[in-house]
Amino acid sequence: MDLLILGGSWFVGRVIADDAVARGWNVTVFNRGRSASSPEGVHTIHGDRESAHDLARLAEAGPWDAVIDVAGTVPTMVRDAARALRPATNRYALVSSVSVYTGWPAEPVTEASPLHDGDPDRSDEEGPTHTYGAMKVGCEAAVRREFASDRVLIVRPGVVLGPHEYVGRLKWWLNRALRGGRILAPGRPDRPIQPIDVRDLAAFVLDRIADGGSGTFNLAPPADSSTYRDLLVACLEATGGRGELLWIDEEWLAAQDVRQWTELPLWRVPPGTWAMDTKRATAAGLTCRPLAETVHDTWGWLSAGGRAVDHERDAEHGIDPQKERALLESAETEEAVRLREAFPG
Repeated sequence: MDLLILGGSWFVGRVIADDAVARGWNVTVFNRGRSASSPEGVHTIHGDRESAHDLARLAEAGPWDAVIDVAGTVPTMVRDAARALRPATNRYALVSSVSVYTGWPAEPVTEASPLHDGDPDRSDEEGPTHTYGAMKVGCEAAVRREFASDRVLIVRPGVVLGPHEYVGRLKWWLNRALRGGRILAPGRPDRPIQPIDVRDLAAFVLDRIADGGSGTFNLAPPADSSTYRDLLVACLEATGGRGELLWIDEEWLAAQDVRQWTELPLWRVPPGTWAMDTKRATAAGLTCRPLAETVHDTWGWLSAGGRAVDHERDAEHGIDPQKERALLESAETEEAVRLREAFPG
């Protein structure tokens, strides 16, 4: 197959490109070429998707069996790309987000859950009131307006982890496990968690393109497949870390103004955070590897010198060691520690 990836050098796009090349597909990636090199085995076209001239030049390089847009976050940019590429491709796949749902993360969501209001003609210059979720809804609407429904594939992943991940969530937990000592573990150990491995996301998208599938799919493992304990124990095992997990009541942590989602990455109190219904994707062929495999493979990649693209979000993640120690001491004094687990490394 002939495949075009808009992006293709960072994380999700890079892994999709690697998978497609391994399948023997002819892969073209389109990006500005400023932040990272393209994967091996692809044809690269450099250009700016905000430039009508560059999009027209890209369309002339086709045709392709499908386009995968992994970088679309602004509706007008997705609209213009879809419109320019419509004559050059049979199908358009967009990587969207669980953030499109108005109820997330407060409540569980399915593909039929209500969405934010999204305008396919909205740009990122129209004021500070827009949200990431609303912008992604606008991107989805832009694709659907330019392509017939049987030519559109939209996937809505939750958190994506694995090699090349640049946000730094899993990397922080791995480094924290390596450091050892008393480790602040949020909430209860059996609380579900359902990040998806980037390689499983890539395989699903490419499989659907290969079989001509269309539609909209939430992408994540089943909600009961992994727990916070699975995550942290895998980090300790992968790094050989020697430490003690102290599971601390999450309501107590929230009352101490611990920033959810960033100071303790992947921890969030709202009950819908890790309750995405993925039955539709599973029925369509989604298979997800164990979380421990994702953790071990990411550590292996990092240990071998793997380095993600530089991104400002990486610096947002992780709690200051002094603050962590102070919280652990206070939690023990106030009997907020619920469980202790020691790991010899």
